[in-house]
Amino acid sequence: MGLRLLALGVNMLVASGVQAQGSPLDAQLADGLAALPAPLVAPRPAVGAVVPSQVLHWRQEAQALEHGENGLPRDPARAATLYCQAARYGDAEAQFSLAWMLTNGRGIERDDAQAAHLFLAAAEQGLPQAQRMIASMGTPRGEPPPCLHPVALPAPVVVAAATPRTSRPAAPPPEPPLPANAPQPIVNFVKLVAPDFQLAPQLVLAIINTESGFNPNAVSPRNAQGLMQLIPDTAARFRVRNIMDPAQNIRGGMAYLRWLMAYFEGNVALVAAAYNAGEGAVERYRGVPPYAETRDYVRRILAQVSHAVHPFDASVTKPSASMPLMRIGGLPVLRR
Repeated sequence: MGLRLLALGVNMLVASGVQAQGSPLDAQLADGLAALPAPLVAPRPAVGAVVPSQVLHWRQEAQALEHGENGLPRDPARAATLYCQAARYGDAEAQFSLAWMLTNGRGIERDDAQAAHLFLAAAEQGLPQAQRMIASMGTPRGEPPPCLHPVALPAPVVVAAATPRTSRPAAPPPEPPLPANAPQPIVNFVKLVAPDFQLAPQLVLAIINTESGFNPNAVSPRNAQGLMQLIPDTAARFRVRNIMDPAQNIRGGMAYLRWLMAYFEGNVALVAAAYNAGEGAVERYRGVPPYAETRDYVRRILAQVSHAVHPFDASVTKPSASMPLMRIGGLPVLRR
């Protein structure tokens, strides 16, 4: 009798549960959940190389989804995911748009902390509206959000020499050719002086080529000057008296590169990123900063050298305190 009563009770509970699934309370719960803003979800890493046109496509699709344009339904959550993906690859407008959604809670959960970091990244790339926003918000606190985490860049690729059919070891891979526009006097000077700074001439010439195209009179809008585009503060830091003197400029640039090599333990991508954006930006983002210009700069340097790591003199300076965290992220490091 007791078992029959227990079974009857279970059946009644099940029946009431089935009936409740279609009740007004269930509908109210579903409507309430649908009305909540969606959390920002970081996208999965892209498969294969990502070119600038792909990043632009992500941003444009995100804009259409955010506003319900170009035949696409309005989908703020998907828009935020695409903005996030473009932001990681350095798209300043995507960084600003995602920050705007976060700070206003437009279809996604409000998060002023993440928004501040995104506004700062866009401001550092020169976006005026982001500069105005970060001026009112102040310096971001905490770690940069996942949408600004560094994205791995391809390592230098060099075609290896064919292995001879003998017992002798294979020849080392050939070095990439020197820049075709490199004037011979500069090439000769770098080859003679770079060993004094414990630098590969190939790397120094790649920096000069990318910075100034071997123009000794080059001056950038940011007042970077000469062959290696030294700013006055860097020139003074490495005792360059005449910044426009080609020999002094190259020596000053090489002194800075030697320091960066020790500071970032020979990681060529980090050294190139710091030369372009400053070592502080590399440390803040624990890798190549999410700036389109810097990512392109590093890519161009890596295309002109044969190794992702470079020997360094540890006595020049202590390594960056961020290096242990960068090593956890899988950055190649050469120890001496």
